[in-house]
Amino acid sequence: MSGTVRLSQKQQLQQQSQSQSQLQSQSQSQSQQHHHESRSSSHQSTKSTVSMQSYSTVKTTSHRTKTFVKTQKGEVEVKLSPLPKRAKRTYLAMDTDKEIIGYVIPVFRANHEEVRGLMEARQEDFTEEGINYVAMRNLFVREATEAMEVRVEKKTRRTVMRETAEFVELNKTMEEWTEFRKKMNQDSLTHRAEFIVKPRGQTVWEGQTIKLHCTMAGWPNPRVTWYKNNVLIDAKTHPEKYTTESNYNMHSLEIKNCDFIDTAQYHASALNMKGEASCMATIVVKRFQEGEEAAPFAPKPHGFSSEHGVTFETTIIDKFEVAFGREGETLSLGCTVIVYPTVKKYQPEVVWYRNSVALKPSKWVHTHWSGDRATLTLAHLNKEDEGMYTLRVNTKSGFDTCCAYVFVRDAELEVEGVPVAPLDVRCHDVNKDYVVVTWKQPAVEGSSSILGYYIDRCEVGTHHWAQCNDSPVKYARFPVTGLVEGRSYIFRVRALNKEGVSRASRVSETVVAMDPSDRARLRAGPSAPWTGMIKFTEEDSTVGVVPGEPSDVVVTEATKSYVVLAWKPPVQRGHEGVMYYIEKCIAGSESWQRVNTSMPVKSPRFAMFDLAEGKSYSFRVRCCNSAGVGEPSSATGDIMVGDKLDLPAAPGSAVAIRNTDTSVVISFGASKEVTHLAGYYIECSIVGSDVWMPCNNSPVKQTRFVCHGLCTGENYVFRVKAVNAAGYSQSSTQSEAVIVKAAVALPGKPGDVSLLEAVKDYMVLSWREPANNGGADVRGYFVDYRTVKGGVAGKWHEMNHKAVTTTTFKAENLKENVFYEFQVRSMNMAGVSKGSLPSANLECKEWTLTVPGVPVGLHVLEVRDTSAVVLWEPPLFDGRSPVNGYYLDIKEASAGEEGWMAVHEKAVKGKYLKVTGLKAGSSYVFRLRAQNLAGVGKPSAPLGPIVAQTRPGTHEIVVDVDDDGVISMIFECSEMAAGSEFVWSKNYKSITDTSRLTIVTKGGKSRAIFNDPSLEDLGTFSCVVTNTEGISSSYTLTEEGLKRLLDISFDHKFPVIPFKSEMAMELLEKGRVRFWTQLEKFTSACQVDYVFNDVIISQGKKYSMNFNKTTGIIEMFMDSLEVTDEGTFTFNLVDGKAKGTTSLVLIGEEFRALQKKSEFERAEWVRKQGPHFVEYLDFTVTLACDVLLRCKIGNVKPETEIFWYKDRIEIGEDDEDSKKIERKDGELTFNIGKCVIKQEKEKETEGKKKPAEDVPPPPREKISKKDAGVYEVELRDERGQDKSSFNLTDAGLQAVMNELFRVIANSSSEIKVTSTEHGIILHSSVTYYTEEQRVGWLHKDSKIAASERVKAGVTGEDLWLKINEPTEKDKGKYTMDIFDGKDGVKRVFELAGQAWQEAFEEFQRLKAAAIAERNRARVVGGLPDVVAIQEGKSLNLTGNVWGEPTPEVSWTKNEKPLKSDDRYTLKFEHGKFASITIATVTTTDSGKYALWVKNKYGTEAGKFTVSVYNPEDEEHKEEKKD
Repeated sequence: MSGTVRLSQKQQLQQQSQSQSQLQSQSQSQSQQHHHESRSSSHQSTKSTVSMQSYSTVKTTSHRTKTFVKTQKGEVEVKLSPLPKRAKRTYLAMDTDKEIIGYVIPVFRANHEEVRGLMEARQEDFTEEGINYVAMRNLFVREATEAMEVRVEKKTRRTVMRETAEFVELNKTMEEWTEFRKKMNQDSLTHRAEFIVKPRGQTVWEGQTIKLHCTMAGWPNPRVTWYKNNVLIDAKTHPEKYTTESNYNMHSLEIKNCDFIDTAQYHASALNMKGEASCMATIVVKRFQEGEEAAPFAPKPHGFSSEHGVTFETTIIDKFEVAFGREGETLSLGCTVIVYPTVKKYQPEVVWYRNSVALKPSKWVHTHWSGDRATLTLAHLNKEDEGMYTLRVNTKSGFDTCCAYVFVRDAELEVEGVPVAPLDVRCHDVNKDYVVVTWKQPAVEGSSSILGYYIDRCEVGTHHWAQCNDSPVKYARFPVTGLVEGRSYIFRVRALNKEGVSRASRVSETVVAMDPSDRARLRAGPSAPWTGMIKFTEEDSTVGVVPGEPSDVVVTEATKSYVVLAWKPPVQRGHEGVMYYIEKCIAGSESWQRVNTSMPVKSPRFAMFDLAEGKSYSFRVRCCNSAGVGEPSSATGDIMVGDKLDLPAAPGSAVAIRNTDTSVVISFGASKEVTHLAGYYIECSIVGSDVWMPCNNSPVKQTRFVCHGLCTGENYVFRVKAVNAAGYSQSSTQSEAVIVKAAVALPGKPGDVSLLEAVKDYMVLSWREPANNGGADVRGYFVDYRTVKGGVAGKWHEMNHKAVTTTTFKAENLKENVFYEFQVRSMNMAGVSKGSLPSANLECKEWTLTVPGVPVGLHVLEVRDTSAVVLWEPPLFDGRSPVNGYYLDIKEASAGEEGWMAVHEKAVKGKYLKVTGLKAGSSYVFRLRAQNLAGVGKPSAPLGPIVAQTRPGTHEIVVDVDDDGVISMIFECSEMAAGSEFVWSKNYKSITDTSRLTIVTKGGKSRAIFNDPSLEDLGTFSCVVTNTEGISSSYTLTEEGLKRLLDISFDHKFPVIPFKSEMAMELLEKGRVRFWTQLEKFTSACQVDYVFNDVIISQGKKYSMNFNKTTGIIEMFMDSLEVTDEGTFTFNLVDGKAKGTTSLVLIGEEFRALQKKSEFERAEWVRKQGPHFVEYLDFTVTLACDVLLRCKIGNVKPETEIFWYKDRIEIGEDDEDSKKIERKDGELTFNIGKCVIKQEKEKETEGKKKPAEDVPPPPREKISKKDAGVYEVELRDERGQDKSSFNLTDAGLQAVMNELFRVIANSSSEIKVTSTEHGIILHSSVTYYTEEQRVGWLHKDSKIAASERVKAGVTGEDLWLKINEPTEKDKGKYTMDIFDGKDGVKRVFELAGQAWQEAFEEFQRLKAAAIAERNRARVVGGLPDVVAIQEGKSLNLTGNVWGEPTPEVSWTKNEKPLKSDDRYTLKFEHGKFASITIATVTTTDSGKYALWVKNKYGTEAGKFTVSVYNPEDEEHKEEKKD
C-alpha cells in the first residue's frame, strides 16, 4: 500500500496525551524552582500560555538561554550569549566633591522571561468554564512549553481502522473509570488556594481612588480577605472608605479618596479547606502641592530621592506644649527640627494638622519653615481654632510627630450674663436662592438658657449685615432663602438669652448662590482648552413649551419652625430654564393653596416658615416658564409640623483620673439614642464653689478628654453634656471629687548606701529613702550586689527576691575578705525604680568596734512652720554594751560642717523627738548619734534638707465629745490617694492593744474612740496618712486635759433639755396674752408643769394650756392681765433623766406697760366692730405725678356716712374740692392737683363758639402752697365712728414735695441729642415739672456755668441744655442731676466718638442751610403783580433785590431774555435796586415779565404782567356792546 505523510486522529490524540504528561512534569519541577525564587524576589511572577499548534518552545533561566528545535532531521541546539553580570549598583547621588546630594529611586528590572511573560499576559483573555476548565488551565499555564514530536510512518487502512476502534474503546473505558473515581472520591480535584494574578503595588496622588486586583485559583473556591498593615479591613464598617468585590475568582479592593495615612502594606489572604495563601502589595500616597512648577534645583516634595541608601533620622526638640489663648489674640506654636544627615537641596515635608486634618495657609493660619524650625501662627483666635495640633515631619525614611492641645477661652463679655458666641458656622445645600446654615452651640449659655439664634448674612464686597430671621430659632440649623443668583455671601450667627445677644461668631466660608450643576461645571474647568474647539448648539426644541412635572418631591427637614422641600427638575424644561411654585394642602382637605404667590423660586429647594405646629400638611410643586405653568407634581404624604430631632440623652457618669499637676483625664459613657451628635462639653467646678466652668470651648466627640489648666491641689468635680442641632442634653452625674496632682509614677532612686555592720560572712547595709516617692508610698526595696576584683566590677546580681520594707538589709552568704558594691532599687504601686548610685567598695570582714553603730531609718513627720518630729530606729550594731540614749544634731541646709548644733543636752532614751524653734521657710538637715557605756558612735547619714513649712490645707487632730459623752480624736485628710490609709500610734509606736481605742475610718476622716478613758491613756497619739507626702498630726493627752474631757462627757451623759427659744410673751387680738416657748430636742415622754409664783396652775377659765409635741411649742393663754397677775411665770419640764426650766418675770413698770398695751389692743378690737380705718389717711404720688390723700376703710355699710374736712371745715357736695374725692373698693382718695371746672362756667360756655383768641388757661399745678392744711376723714353710723387726719403743712408738705420730686426725677428719660442751626441740644423729658425742682447740668463732672453760649432751661416737660457754636472742647461726658428729695437722679450722656461726630456734622449741615437761606438771592418787593398802562405812556418799574453776595440780575419777557437797548433800559444800582424802563409802550409790550436774581445760594424770580391798552379801541368796544 502506498504510504501517506499525515497524522492519524489516534496518533494526534496520543501525541497530545504525551505532550500533556511532559508539560505536567516540567511544570511541577519549574513551579518548585519558581516557588524558591519568589521568596527572594519582590517582583510579580508571570505566566505564558501554550498554543496547540506551536512546534517549538523556549526554555529560559536567569543564567543562560538555549533554544531546542525538534524536526525530522533531529534536535539542533542553538546557544545564545549569556547575560552579562553587572556590578552592584550604588544608590547614592554624589557631586564633583564626592558629597551626598540626594538619592535615586531604582528603575524596575526583570529578566527576559518575566518581561516577555508580562507582555504575553496582557494579551490573554480568560473565560470561566467551571471546575474542569480550572483543572485543565492549571496544566497549561506554566513558564515553559514543549514542542510536539512529528513522526511520519506508513499504515494500511485496516491498521488505521483497528487502531481507531481501539482508541475509541480505550477512551470510553477511561471516561467510565474517571466518572467512577469522581463518585468514589470527591476530593480528587480539590487543591489549595493559589494566586494566578497577584495585586501590584502602586503610587498615587492624594485624593485619588485606587483599586487592587488579584485572581485566585483553588477548589473549593477560596475566601479572600484584605489586611492593612496586618489589620483586618472591614469594608462594611467603613463603606465610605473601602469597597471589596469578588466575582468569578476575580477579587478587588477599592480605596476611595486616598489620604497620606493610607500609605501602607496591603495583604490579600485566600483560604479554603486545603490551605491558605497570601500576597502583599505596597501603596504609596503622595501629596500634591499646588503652585508654579519648581525649578530644577528647588526642594523636591516628600518621597523624592536621587539615589537610594540615605537613611534620615528626624529629631524634634524644643517641643510646643499645651497652650491657652483667648478669642481675638494671636497664638504661635513652634519647635526645632533636626534632620540627619544633612543633604544639600533636600528639605523634609512639614505638615501641620488640627484634629487630624491638614491645615492650609489662610488669613487665620500662617505656617513658616526656616530650614530648622517649624512655626504655626494662629491670627485672631476663635473657638474653631481649639483642638489637637500635630506637627508631622516626613522624610524618605519615615516621619516624626509632635502634638499638643490648644485651648481657646471666650473673650470678655461686653454685657454680663449674655451667652458666648456660637462656632463652626457652615453652609450646605447651596442653590440659586437658598442655602442651609448650620453651627454649633457654645459651651457657655450665660446666666440663663439660650432662647435661640439669629442668622446674619453679608454680600461679599459690602459691609452691610442683614438679619435673616425675625424671631430666634432654637435649632442649630436654618434655611436661608431670598439669595440673589450669582452673588457671593458669608454668614454669621449670634445667640440670644434673657440678658441679651452674644457677639457674632466667626464668619463662614464664602458661598456663591448658583445651581449645583453649574458649580460642578465650573470646578471641572473647560473641556480640552488646548484644542481650540468651537462648539455649536442647535436651538432647543423645547423653547416655548410648558415645562413638565417635577419629580421626587420630598420633605428633607421638618421642625416646628420651618419645613424644607426638595425635588428634581423636570426632564422637559425648555432652553430658558424653569422656576417653581409650591402649593400646600392641610391634611383631610382638598384645598390647595399656593405658598409663594408673589415670586416663583429658582432653586429646587424651598423653606416654609408660617405653618401651624401640630397640623399635618401635604405639598406639591409646579414648574413655570414664559410659556406658562405646568402640571403639579405628585403630592407628598402628610407631614406633621413639629420637631423631628430630639435632644440627646445625658452622657454616662464621668470618671476623673489624676494626670498631672494641672490636668485631669475625664472618661464618660457616650449618649445613647442620639442622632447628629455635635460633640460633648466638659465642665468642672471646685468643690464647694457651685461655679461651673467649661473645660473645652469646642465640642469633642471622643469619650475621653484631658482637662488642662486646673489649679494644683484644688478638689474638682466634673460633669459632661452632649449637644446636637436640637440643643443641649441634661448634664451627666457628677464625677467623684479628685484632687489635681500628678498621677502615681515610679519612685526615685534611694541614696547614700552605707555599711552599718560587718561580720565574716554578712554585712548590714543602710540607705536613705528616695526623695520622690512617685505619688505613692514606697512599699519596699531590692538590693543588688557585685564583686570587685582588682578594681574591675562584675555583673549585678539580685540579693533579695522579696522586697524588704525597712531601709536596712542584712546581706548574707558573702565571702570573707572580698570587696563588694551594692545598689538599692525602691518599689511602689507603679513599679520598681532605677538602681541607686553604687556604694563604695566594702570589704566583708568582722568589725571590732566598742561604740554602737549609726542609727537607721531617720525620717520626719508633722512638719510645721516652727516644729518637726524626728523619728529613728536603733543601730543594728550595739557595740560592747546596749544603747542607752541618742543625740540629735541640726544645722541649716546652707551651713557647712561647722554649722552642726545639738538639739538637746541630755541623751534621749526614746526613738523620737519633737524639734521646736524652727524658722518658717528655712531648710534644715538632721543627723543622729547613738550612745552606750563605751561612748558615742558615729553620726548617721544626714536627713534632709527639710523645709519648715506647714502644707496648705493641713488639719490637726481634734478631740471631740459627742452627745452621748463619748470621747474621741478626729483627724481629716483632704488629699487622700488610691490606697491611702490612716495609721494611729501612741508615743509613735503602733497600737497593739485594741481594748483601749476603737478606730473608725470613713472616707477622708478617721476617728479614734476611747473605750474607757483613764490615766492609762495618757501620752502622745499620732496619725499618719499613707501614700501621701507625709501628712500627719499628733495630740498629747495630759492628766489635766483628760479631767476636762471627762467633765464634758459627764454633762453630755446627763443632759439638760435644750430650748430652741426661751419663754416669751406676745399680745393677741382682744388683748389676750400668750406665753410660749419651743423645745429643740425632746421625746414623747416629756411632761410640763405650768407655775405662777411657785404655784402650779391648771387648765381653767382664766388659763388655757397647750403642748404641741410635733413642733415642740408649749403655750399658755390668758384673756387679760389684772393687777394680781404680776409675778413670775415658769414652765418646768421633765423628759426622763433630763430636765429643763424656763421663766418670764413680769413685775413693775414692765408689767404695767404690758397691761396698758393689752387694754389698748382690746380697745382696738372694739373699734373695729364698727366702721373703721384699715389704713389711716396718708399720701401717695402716682407715676402721673398726681398727689393723692388716701385711706382704706373697713366694716362699712351703705348707710355709713363719710365726711371730709379741711382745716376743720367740712367739704360739702357743692364745693369744688368735693369733685376731687373718689371711693373705690374700700379705698378713699383725694386728688389734690385735679383740675375742676365749675358747672356754672360750663353752662355759660355751652353752645357758644370758642373765639380764636380765647386761649385755654395753663394746667393746674399738682400741688401748691394753697393746698396746705389739715385734712380729716370721719366715718359714722349707728355702730360707732372712727376718725383719721393728715397734716399737710410744714413737715408733711415737705415730705409730699420730696416724694413728688422723686417720681419726677425717676420719670426722666435718657438724654438725647438734637442738632440745630445754632448748635447742639441735649434734652430729656419728664412726666411733669414744677419750678421748685432743681435741675443741674455737669460737664466732665464739673458744674456748667450759664453763659450766652451754653444755656440750660425747661420747656414744658422737656429739660434741655443748649450748646451754641460747639467746639472740640464741648466733647465729653454730660450729666443731668435732678433733685429727687434726697441725693438726686443722674442721667449721663457721652458726647464723644460717633455721637459727637454725627451731632456736629448735623449742626454744620443745618448751619450751612440756614446761612444759605438767609443769603439766598431773592426779590423782596417793589414789583406789582399786574401793570395796566395806556399805549404811548412810559413804563418804569423798580424791584428791590437782596442777596449775599450781591446777586446777578436779568430780565425776561415771555420767558425770553431782555437786553438793554434803545427800547428797554435795564439798570441795577447799589446792588439793591433793579429797574426796567420802556420809553413809549405799545401793545406789543404786553406780556409776562420776570426779574431773575441769582447768587451761589439760589435763584428767584419776581414775576409780573404788563397789559398795554388803547383808549380808542376801548371806546369802540363799548359802542359795539351798546
